Amino acid sequence: MTELSQTALLHELEPVVAKNLDRHLAVAKEWFPHEYVPWSEGRTFDGPLGGEAWSEGDSTLPDIARTALIVNLLTEDNLPSYHHQIASLFGPDGAWGTWVGRWTAEEGRHGTAIRDYLTVTRAVDPVALERARMVHMTAGYSNSHDSSMLRSLAYVSFQELATRISHRNTGRITGDPVCEALLGRVAADENLHMIFYRNLLGAALEVAPNQTMRAIDEVLGDFQMPGVGIEGFTRKSVAIALAGIYDLRQHRDDVVAPVLRQWDVFNVAGLDAEGEAARDRIAAHLDGLEQAASRFEEKRDARAAKLAARA
Repeated sequence: MTELSQTALLHELEPVVAKNLDRHLAVAKEWFPHEYVPWSEGRTFDGPLGGEAWSEGDSTLPDIARTALIVNLLTEDNLPSYHHQIASLFGPDGAWGTWVGRWTAEEGRHGTAIRDYLTVTRAVDPVALERARMVHMTAGYSNSHDSSMLRSLAYVSFQELATRISHRNTGRITGDPVCEALLGRVAADENLHMIFYRNLLGAALEVAPNQTMRAIDEVLGDFQMPGVGIEGFTRKSVAIALAGIYDLRQHRDDVVAPVLRQWDVFNVAGLDAEGEAARDRIAAHLDGLEQAASRFEEKRDARAAKLAARA
């Protein structure tokens, strides 16, 4: 079966982009970051303005909530890299270009709002946060999928949903209704972005089933969250998983499985041998995630039991 070039795929999917862009604009709710920040709690920091230096006692948030907030914010900070990737793949014209601009503008609110909240409430050390931002943004972001439009669509279909879950669960674990409302608003944006990309990839399965199935397989085979380049990310992500903010069980049951189900991956017709082999690997990947999630849960339960016994 003849494979479509990226140019041909962009052309074939343009009407789907236009339709889903209209849908997105109709359901997306306007919101303002400044309305979700408790400005009256703020006070001047040390430095040129001669305020009070930050100290650990300033924060009322649990340590794990602070860790998750920093990871979430630094992830959002790399927006210029993400914009460059999708703008390079989708182009500046037509519905594709309009979506790139709209998505970037909506995502830009997230970092602004979270940083303002953390700074005003003195939840984290602002000096350490700024230094981490400088390091992370200087390194930028890239992955093995950024040269393929189909792989990129598959990746963001999973990643946007994973990010939504991470933000929402982080808000809940803070114990602060203000932060929970803010991250709930951010999560709502991420969910709409996921639906947009998921719908596009679903259409791609109809237009180019074999290419798209291989793209899904390749993405699931080495999926990593976009914050992977953050210093100490492995250690932080383990702590986040142990706290139940985002773990393997959620990744399998709440992200991968429902998205695959929405695409009806295991009933897609017209696959050649390579497409069928890719689908088999997707099924095997789901099984592997189930085993890995079960092992992690057993270890987490055993760890919790030990801590309880010591207490």
